[in-house]
Amino acid sequence: MPNQLPTTRRSFLKTTGYLSLAFAIPLESALSQAANAKPRLPGDLQNNRKLSAWLRVNANQTVTLLVGKVELGQGILTAVSQVCADELDIDFQRVQVISGDTALVPNEGVTAGSFSMPYCATAVQYASAEVRSILLELAAEKLNQPVASLSVQDGMILGSNGTRIAYWDLVLGESLNREATGLVKPKPPHQHRYIGQSVHRIDLTPKILGEAKFVQEHRPTGLLFGHLVRPPTYAAKLLSANVASVQKMPGVVKVVRNGSFLGVIAKREEQALAAANTLSASAKWEVEKKLPTHEGIFDWLRSTKPNRVIETKIQPRLSAEASVKTIEATYYRPYHMHASIGTSAAIATLGADGVMLIQTHSQSVFETGIAIAKMLGLEPSKVRCQHMQGAGCYGHNMADDAAADAALLAMAVPGQPVRLQYTREQEHKWEPYGSAMVIQTKAGVDAAGNVLDWDLQIWSTPHGTRPGGEPGNLVSARYLEKPFAQPTPTNGGPPNYAADRNGIALYDFAGHQVLTHFITDMPVRVSSTRGLGAYANVFAIESFMDELALAANVDPLTYRLRFLKDERARDVLQKAADKFGWNSWKHTPNRGRGIGFARYKNIAGYCAVALEVEVNLRNGRIRVIRAVAAADSGHIVNPDGVSNQIEGGLIQSLSWSLKEEVKFDDTQILSTDWNSYPILTFSEIPPVEVVLVNRPGAPFLGTGEASQGPTSAALANAVFDATGVRFRRLPLTPERVKQGLDKKGTA
Repeated sequence: MPNQLPTTRRSFLKTTGYLSLAFAIPLESALSQAANAKPRLPGDLQNNRKLSAWLRVNANQTVTLLVGKVELGQGILTAVSQVCADELDIDFQRVQVISGDTALVPNEGVTAGSFSMPYCATAVQYASAEVRSILLELAAEKLNQPVASLSVQDGMILGSNGTRIAYWDLVLGESLNREATGLVKPKPPHQHRYIGQSVHRIDLTPKILGEAKFVQEHRPTGLLFGHLVRPPTYAAKLLSANVASVQKMPGVVKVVRNGSFLGVIAKREEQALAAANTLSASAKWEVEKKLPTHEGIFDWLRSTKPNRVIETKIQPRLSAEASVKTIEATYYRPYHMHASIGTSAAIATLGADGVMLIQTHSQSVFETGIAIAKMLGLEPSKVRCQHMQGAGCYGHNMADDAAADAALLAMAVPGQPVRLQYTREQEHKWEPYGSAMVIQTKAGVDAAGNVLDWDLQIWSTPHGTRPGGEPGNLVSARYLEKPFAQPTPTNGGPPNYAADRNGIALYDFAGHQVLTHFITDMPVRVSSTRGLGAYANVFAIESFMDELALAANVDPLTYRLRFLKDERARDVLQKAADKFGWNSWKHTPNRGRGIGFARYKNIAGYCAVALEVEVNLRNGRIRVIRAVAAADSGHIVNPDGVSNQIEGGLIQSLSWSLKEEVKFDDTQILSTDWNSYPILTFSEIPPVEVVLVNRPGAPFLGTGEASQGPTSAALANAVFDATGVRFRRLPLTPERVKQGLDKKGTA
């Protein structure tokens, strides 16, 4: 596991018994010649071109796979192991994965955006295919056999004349220090042994048995415990604190103050917490009131002058005919928390060699390491981030902040590891939230309901303030004596987008315009949650498609198919509807059905979701009775992993859409615990069926965030079907639903 790695590259090689691939004999083949041409390589091979950066062939008859993407519960390490095993023709159990250690693995940037399969798995696929090809060339020379006559069985290369030699016998003790060419094509699907199979996840058994080490529970020898005293509000400055008296409390090793950054280090965790509480009670702060309220945030978004208006797509209406009717609606998404079950934590140690080792569950170990180095005034090479499993991480939560805060404390006690974990209140109040959004839709339609012009406008604060190598994106860096200013956020552009992610509808409309009003002011701290703007944009688009279908007196499924030309999109939508029993479904009192569809980012996985709900007209409570999802992720590596991702995204979306909303007044965050920020409970989770569309030989498509937008829209559409009331503001809480029903006179 990544958390059990040696502390240096040299010790890693020694520990693994690594001999690696070496080629004392020059191979003047088309492969080596083409390597000099510097072609664009597939996936993350482009920026990590050395084969030795990805693969090691070990003397103990195993293969070490090194990847920059990290395991967040999405099953990526299992999937890339399947890919590696298939391309190398070795047993799956021979693959050992190391991930997310900045001292050992290729830099693959952030694990986010459903990029792990299309970028990491693709790189592993091509790198493994090329290493196999090179090993076969070496074996052909050793065995005096043509390459075409050789076959491989679990790392044993067999000649047609009965001769054989193993991968492990071909290594010569030097590194495979050559660049990939990208010219060796991966195997055709019919030769796969593991790709396409639901292989048991490599991280699952240790977790079930309690053997896995999460950073929250890791206890290295000599561990000290740290706790912070956070300001009461965003705009607060520390005036004074009773440092001297707290320093004398039992077990306290050090009180650390740097500007408005205030923390304590103690021998035991309860001692650190008691000292931090005492320190907090004595602290005097200068506080400003500068926030809008959560109830006023949408008016604030609409009235604030945007820093930039982005024309995402401009396609004038092709027909000169004026629309018969103009239909418009506005949809609202509040701020959302990551709300990880386990609060963020990290362990930092300043070693005798001057290297700061940080064990963290960050999704961006490389970029976070650079940001921390700048904050501490260290060279980037002096900060090593080592990924460990964490209890919840999907987007930019406080894992990066915990890493930075642990490092700030560790600087005060060289040679001793310091563990820091936030309290629930600290996590809730200080994490970067998913941005609130307003989406205005408008369409001109003809007498048959055909869309002649489609206009979508988005108002949003940023969705991306990840560390990105900049300390100003780490919350504590902004409170130091010499503070780091937060960089001005950017929105990003195609094809990934941010606030406008999935703002372009996949439907073929005659006229199509998307404008994003991008506001860099941040009343509350914001950054990336799963899907960024896609969740709200798909909610708006797919809710509006139902509203247009109603106006045209056309079935919502039929109406979507009218404008959907992408055959894979049509296939997914139809399969979800068929599995749900869309055409045979019978309407009963207070029950409704709804459907939603999107292709995530318009470049990744396709997903359609159909829901059945029941609405209690007396109290406004919504019960999701069942859910069906269909997904096309291209060539599926691990079907069970894909199903889990679709189901997990669907459930999280239901939680967002039914319950979650960050509340705040003009001074501070009010959502500080699970009572003030409730999430979906196990008893509220409906049965979920997932239909997978496998396309062998097609590119891998990201899946993890594909189901969230379609789910929110399917929910709102089903509630309308059940009640006749259209709800456009999330979440659909019982109070909000009851109020809508009362206005209509339903209840």
